Amino acid sequence: MLIDVTRLADRFLQNRLPTGVDRVSLQYLQHFSDSAYALVRFAGRWVELGQTDSRRVFQILLDGNPADRSLLRRCVANAYVLAWRQRHCGLLFNTGHSGLDRPGYADKLRQRGLKPVFFLHDLIPISHPEYCRAGEAERHHQRLETMLAVGKGLIVNSQATREELLSYAEQRGIAVPPCAVALLAPASLPEPYRTRPLAKPYFVMLGTIEPRKNHSLLLHLWRQLVAELGDAAPQLVVIGQRGWECEQVVDLLDRCAALRGHVTELPHCNDRELATWLTHAQALLFPSFIEGFGMPLVEALMLGVPVIASDLPVFREIAGAIPHYLDPLDGPGWRQAVLAFAQPDSRVRQTQIDAMAAYAPPTWGEHFSRVEDLLRTIDVAV
Repeated sequence: MLIDVTRLADRFLQNRLPTGVDRVSLQYLQHFSDSAYALVRFAGRWVELGQTDSRRVFQILLDGNPADRSLLRRCVANAYVLAWRQRHCGLLFNTGHSGLDRPGYADKLRQRGLKPVFFLHDLIPISHPEYCRAGEAERHHQRLETMLAVGKGLIVNSQATREELLSYAEQRGIAVPPCAVALLAPASLPEPYRTRPLAKPYFVMLGTIEPRKNHSLLLHLWRQLVAELGDAAPQLVVIGQRGWECEQVVDLLDRCAALRGHVTELPHCNDRELATWLTHAQALLFPSFIEGFGMPLVEALMLGVPVIASDLPVFREIAGAIPHYLDPLDGPGWRQAVLAFAQPDSRVRQTQIDAMAAYAPPTWGEHFSRVEDLLRTIDVAV
């Protein structure tokens, strides 16, 4: 099989940190690296790497060591020169949506006789275009058209995503290829430091700073709490890179004097630091308007950390009734929940901790078992 690593390679060469989409793609490299070849779309050509260079590129992307960038470039350049020798005609994995918005992508697949399997992460640019970059809805329509036109199999991260996909296809009278629901597993985080990073009670919000994450709700809430409680207000720790079209949130983080000293922003956080911040938090706050999955929620529950989250179908699918759910626009409700969970003897917090005892997070073993079942269906059907 081939794995399209164009997105991963491009982001690695630009020194950009992996997103949630990238972390899923890296898991596919880890799982299939011994039986797959790498494909990179470069300078208008689809470059298929040989076995040795594919293994090198997979390992470089998995290690993420900036010192290996020149080696990755050499591997791709070598295959670019010798590309006429490579012609694989089996399965192709594209797990990052990369290139699917280009009309020629489907034609290339047909020309090469490839059987593409696509991972659909969400339909947010179509269902909620107001939370995405301008033009992203049109691009995502093209991605879905490509998936549905030439895909031999689709993988989605939740039943909620699958239902949205089926509705989208039904409205357009398009058949959906075999589709597997495979939940995402949390990262295997290292042991946290035993010492609390902050002595006072604090809450964590984890994720890229972008409009649909609803950082604005919490920052305005914290401004209110600081005005009422002063230094007795709990701390808010915002972990994540700054994204797009979030100027109002950035202005609050950078220029709001009332929040200074009460809100901590951490754009970069290694895995052990992340585990430490989460483990000692009063709760993870997850007030998103819409999500395709919600990995921070799973990571928090895996560590035994309470969660206060928006009442979204996908959250209930992956976490059941464990989190404390609220409407993402219910400011008074979020205020009440934060104050309740901040108490050292919080009964509502302890009740959620007790409920977590029976929680079993999804595993990558379960995920790839469903993927393998899908692949066997494709082998029979195509």
